[in-house]
Amino acid sequence: MNIRVIAGIYGGRVLDAPDRRSTHAMSERARGALFNIIGQEIAGASVLDAFAGSGSLGIEAISRGADNATFIEKDRIAAKIITNNLSALHIENAKVIKTTVHNWIDTSEPEGFDIIFVDPPYHDPQFSTVAHLFGLLKPSALMVLSHPGKGEVPSKTGVVVVDNRSYGNLNFTFYRRDA
Repeated sequence: MNIRVIAGIYGGRVLDAPDRRSTHAMSERARGALFNIIGQEIAGASVLDAFAGSGSLGIEAISRGADNATFIEKDRIAAKIITNNLSALHIENAKVIKTTVHNWIDTSEPEGFDIIFVDPPYHDPQFSTVAHLFGLLKPSALMVLSHPGKGEVPSKTGVVVVDNRSYGNLNFTFYRRDA
């Protein structure tokens, strides 16, 4: 399966992606809409792509001017594909960490991030782990949660929902940490 980088310095380049058994790829339409919404926040940002899958969100952010990206992906094949995509594009301001998001949070002391993309498996949204990611937001930083349906989403004092958008069965919830 292949995914296209939409815009930026790598716009039009094709990325390899894992098969749909191990990850779900966000449609190009939804990804394009997401980046149109947050476009002005990307330049110079430090980005976390949690539950990275193909890595398309973090790579799109780098293509559009993010300073760096960290990809967290537990699936061995998906992590290898992200590494290969970064190498093929000669992206050096990124790192891939092969572990679960929960383990990474528990076993490391990550720096804060300006933008966090959270796209957990739809069959297991892991909202308790997602809630821990709020602590990695820098003041005024943005987190975007991709999830199916319009059900409950995680929340935390000091982090507010600033927008919700739907694209078919895909929903984005946008959070912002208080300054």
